[in-house]
Amino acid sequence: MRRLIRGLGWALLVAAVLLVLLGLGGFVYLRSSLPQAEGRVSLKGLSAPVEVARDGRGVVRIRARSLKDLFFAQGYVHAQERLWQMEFQRRVGQGRLSEVLGEATLPQDRFLRTWGFYRAAEAAYERLYPEEKEAVDAYAAGVNAFLASGAPLPPEFTLLGFRPEAWTGPDVLVWAKMMSFDLSGNWEEELLRHRLLARGVSPERLLELMPPYPEDAPTILRAEDLPLPIKREEAPSALLQMAPPRFLEASNNWVVAGSRTTTGKPFLADDPHLRLQAPSLWFLMALEAPGYRAIGASLPGVPGIVIGRNDRIAWGVTNVGADVQDLYLLEEAGGGYRYKGQVRPYRVREERIRVKGGREEVFKVRETVYGPVITDALQDPPKTPMALRWVSLDLEDHILMAFLGVNRARDWASFVAALRDYSAPSQNFVYADVEGHIGYIAPGKFPIRKAGHTGMVPVPGNGDWDWLGYRRPEEWPQVLDPPRGYIVTANHKVTPEGFPYALTYDWAEPYRARRIEELILGKEKLSLADMKAIQQDQKSLLYRDFRPVLELLSPLSERARAWRERLLAWDGTMAASSEEALVFALWYTELTRLPEKEVGEAYWDEPRYLLRAMREGDKNCDQPETEYKETCLDYAALALERALERKEALKARAWGEVHRAGFAHAVLSHTPLKRLSDRALPFGGDRYTVNVGPFDPRTLRMDHGPSYRQIVDLADMEASLFVHPMGQAGHLLSPHYADLLPLWARGDYLPMGFAGEGRTLLLEPGR
Repeated sequence: MRRLIRGLGWALLVAAVLLVLLGLGGFVYLRSSLPQAEGRVSLKGLSAPVEVARDGRGVVRIRARSLKDLFFAQGYVHAQERLWQMEFQRRVGQGRLSEVLGEATLPQDRFLRTWGFYRAAEAAYERLYPEEKEAVDAYAAGVNAFLASGAPLPPEFTLLGFRPEAWTGPDVLVWAKMMSFDLSGNWEEELLRHRLLARGVSPERLLELMPPYPEDAPTILRAEDLPLPIKREEAPSALLQMAPPRFLEASNNWVVAGSRTTTGKPFLADDPHLRLQAPSLWFLMALEAPGYRAIGASLPGVPGIVIGRNDRIAWGVTNVGADVQDLYLLEEAGGGYRYKGQVRPYRVREERIRVKGGREEVFKVRETVYGPVITDALQDPPKTPMALRWVSLDLEDHILMAFLGVNRARDWASFVAALRDYSAPSQNFVYADVEGHIGYIAPGKFPIRKAGHTGMVPVPGNGDWDWLGYRRPEEWPQVLDPPRGYIVTANHKVTPEGFPYALTYDWAEPYRARRIEELILGKEKLSLADMKAIQQDQKSLLYRDFRPVLELLSPLSERARAWRERLLAWDGTMAASSEEALVFALWYTELTRLPEKEVGEAYWDEPRYLLRAMREGDKNCDQPETEYKETCLDYAALALERALERKEALKARAWGEVHRAGFAHAVLSHTPLKRLSDRALPFGGDRYTVNVGPFDPRTLRMDHGPSYRQIVDLADMEASLFVHPMGQAGHLLSPHYADLLPLWARGDYLPMGFAGEGRTLLLEPGR
């Protein structure tokens, strides 16, 4: 949610409260608010004692006698360790940041209220299955048990001067809505294309600026994976076969069959690429109750395990990027909009935002048959209003039930059956089990659109382009035990030619997928160490593609000539210690400025557009400020000069000196306390390396990356590995606030096992 939380400013904290932190009294207070990890606690709501064990790294293992008590205890422990993070997340979903942060977050709250995330969570809560609702209610009761325990609150609450309200069912569900929002970027892509067309960019030119997915690039599923007979997919018009999305939430996962491993059993690896933050997005846990035993990454604020394993199976997820959002252009008339030949009135709801300091802002949100008119909440709205249709705003949503089922699945059949309840965001699930099977499935609510509607640009909201329903689970892309013995997903295209329908026409560039496959095929048998090496790999296939450009360009200075030779001798590894990686990253960044005047964006990271320009020429290469007519290779030479000038201004001799992975606290980063809360360290990679390192081209800083890593050994489950950056604790003074960061940075892991020694807290039923 970082893109929504900007400009909080120094006004968040009052001087009087800051003074408290400067003295010994403040330190003592902060220490007293650390979570209790040993002894006994009596809690109303439990039916039997629950054991909560913490190992030396703060990894939590909970053992309960019933599922209800298990999720109650999980809610309690999440609140112990991450209550402020959970509070912030639910306020994001509720659109209630301004109540505690003031005027600075009003634009974000308006945006969030307009979309109606919390309204959707409330509707979904009322329609949960009984078992699903019991888990949600038990989890919320555990959070509330912590709030009622009298334990000191985390320091953020004191700093901002408020106490958290009791938790409810929708509070638990809303963060799944926000995660779905983060992983569904099609609405932004539609707006981008709409804007470019409005600027006068022709459809033919759009195909050059935003090339379609390469025909020879890998797909997750292969032709041999598809059942026969199969209906051939209808190709969309050329205008709408466009390029990869610009949001950074990406991921890798892969699974390798026992026929390709040293153990004779599968390995499964996963590393979701999400925002890096303090505290971490994830919390490592093992959960045990009769009929339930799962370990892996949990989300504070949500029950269960999202990514991980149990005793029989392992699973990992990456984002499909399926197109489950459509924008509808509204023709306004008579105070309403035209739909199916009639003027329909808007359904108008009133939203009230209380602002810290006493005032209240009231505004109206217009609703249509499709959903909210979201362009009303944009700071620079288009001339034509647009309404949003999105699966995550549907009244019914059982994604939690799907994950609870996955946690308990014992084989491929029960795993697939659990995912029948899955909604959004669609994920590439890879699977492995102790019997040696590997599999893949992409579950989700995939809209059925009319022929001619690809979902890539806004369409008229007159009823002609309404969705026709959703694809049946039997139609979802899936495969079990493919003959090649491995499955790789890296946000690249899922389906091969011949698949009967399109999930989207926006796919990530295939660089990460190609590199993972290269490394898998590079050895006859792969070990656990090989899995780690693949996950840590930072060799750039982007460099491999752009090396011929370096060979052909004519340097403009002796300095540039020397650097061209160094880059040509380099192996393309984007190591943090590499000076060549620094120069290549700066050079490529300068190349992406090529179409700035045409597209209205300073940086245009479309490698295949740039490669075509370098090979065939492009109208943007000629520099109007000179009399000489420059070619694109001239532009590449000029870009190298600019890169070297920028390197000199940065006074850097290694990529990691300026390319730093940053972990910022959502609120404290904007105060003097950022020295305590925030972390940053040198990191390698770029957007296209397996060990990914995307960066802001303006600052070179990295705020997205591997938010969690796991490698599961199906031959010896207790030998499996996992880690996440920062640490388990959300408390600034906890020894586990950032103790995992060095491990994560150097490519080390923690054991992913149910056994573990450490401190134990016994939760007992209270009266």
